[in-house]
Amino acid sequence: MEAKAHARYVRVSPRKARMVIDLIRGQEVPRAREILRFSDRNISEVIEKCLNSAVSNAEREGVREENLIVKTSYADDGPTLKRWRPRARGSAARINKRTCHITVVVGTKEA
Repeated sequence: MEAKAHARYVRVSPRKARMVIDLIRGQEVPRAREILRFSDRNISEVIEKCLNSAVSNAEREGVREENLIVKTSYADDGPTLKRWRPRARGSAARINKRTCHITVVVGTKEA
């Protein structure tokens, strides 16, 4: 049994999100929560909310939290906000403000 949760349009670059997501992939849910709680990255709070949502979706189907592992987790590119910053001699430089879509899938342990 699998359950998933999405966090869409998160205002952080996908590369930064993947650094934290890679830490929890394949871990048991209590261990993944512990990793996220003690991570120094700000994105870990958003990923923890997404993990809690996926666990809650699985518990609605009657699966206990202790029996769940993080099957897959990934951060895809979202739309990029394009902004302009003035530069020397009247020119301009483009600033890319990236977003990402975070997906966490939890499932039961294979015996």
